[in-house]
Amino acid sequence: MDKLNFNYNSDISQEQKVDSASMAKSFLSNVFTYMAGALSITGIIAYWFANSESLLSLLVNTQTGGMSMLGYVVMFAPFIFVLVMSFSFNRLSSFTLLLLFVVYSALMGMSLSFIFLAYTASSITSTFFITAGTFGAMAVLGYTTQQDLTKFGGILTMALIGIIIAMVVNMFIGSSTMDYIISILGVLIFTGLTAYDVQKLKRIGSGAEYGTESTNKLAIMGALSLYLDFVNLFLFLLRLFGDRR
Repeated sequence: MDKLNFNYNSDISQEQKVDSASMAKSFLSNVFTYMAGALSITGIIAYWFANSESLLSLLVNTQTGGMSMLGYVVMFAPFIFVLVMSFSFNRLSSFTLLLLFVVYSALMGMSLSFIFLAYTASSITSTFFITAGTFGAMAVLGYTTQQDLTKFGGILTMALIGIIIAMVVNMFIGSSTMDYIISILGVLIFTGLTAYDVQKLKRIGSGAEYGTESTNKLAIMGALSLYLDFVNLFLFLLRLFGDRR
């Protein structure tokens, strides 16, 4: 009798594991779909603005290189959107969060259009594919590894705060050596954060109920986290390897 009970419980445990893995896959599928959509919007708008003198002139004076008022708004608005989405998560509906994410990705596209003025199109393209390959490899690692990356997440977050402070300080110092070190650390930090975030989202997905409002909201916020990992990894790699005009 005890033997039968053991086998029965083992079957239930195995079934629970299968259901948990299936839920995690479905959840992450939604996360990556939202992320890919946001990146597409950002890329299209960045390219559109960069190749339209009339649109670009709304953000920057192409003769003096000075930023317009709208340019400053576009530069800082995405940060405000992230704060609103993060701190109003419980109050906002999934539709509102998604709408904010779409507007945010569009604003990021306008902001990133400036990189086409600073770097050659070929180096931007090659850096994008390097970023995609690195991001993909770390996403697979984060999904498949059995090692708990939680402790690394805390270390990487602290390191991220450190390089943000260093970047602000270097704005006044203007050290090219410091800028190079910051770029290397930025690549390492966001490479690690990609694996950490994917593992964290896998765990969230394994316990989430498919199709609910709260799960959809979590998927959108998860997509925002991975979107930020990708974009920041891309920008730091571009600072290291991009060919300036």
